[in-house]
Amino acid sequence: MSQSGATVSQECITAYNDLKLNKKHKYVIYKLSDDNKQIVVDSTGGGDEDYEDFRQKLITAKTKSKSGAVGKGPRYAVYDFEYQLKSGEGIRNKITFIAWSPDDAGVMAKMVYASSKEALKRALTGVATELQANDPDDIEFETVIKTVSKGTAA
Repeated sequence: MSQSGATVSQECITAYNDLKLNKKHKYVIYKLSDDNKQIVVDSTGGGDEDYEDFRQKLITAKTKSKSGAVGKGPRYAVYDFEYQLKSGEGIRNKITFIAWSPDDAGVMAKMVYASSKEALKRALTGVATELQANDPDDIEFETVIKTVSKGTAA
């Protein structure tokens, strides 16, 4: 359980294992349920979708406030990045946890997501890297791959 009291649903772990072990997905996006009591799967993707599709899903994510208003919403995501090493030593994969909390999201939503993040991270074993992203530029492919590969990507 997280500091916010939110629990991680079993479907979150199943989707993550499908990404990590079965390579069924390229990414999984998670969100808090409308009552903020549970972290659930928002969407999964891969195959014919590219990184830009994933990025757009994060940027356009919406969340509902207690008053019923809908605004920009934070999300958690895991993405299985694959990159070529500059040294020519082959291809590497790194599963990366992204905490997406846009600057213009509601304060309450950002607080609940921030206090629930650790519970999800603990449930997802084998995550190599973590990124905190607050602006669309933070999740540009080139920016992320530089961080994920520690500058070793071609």
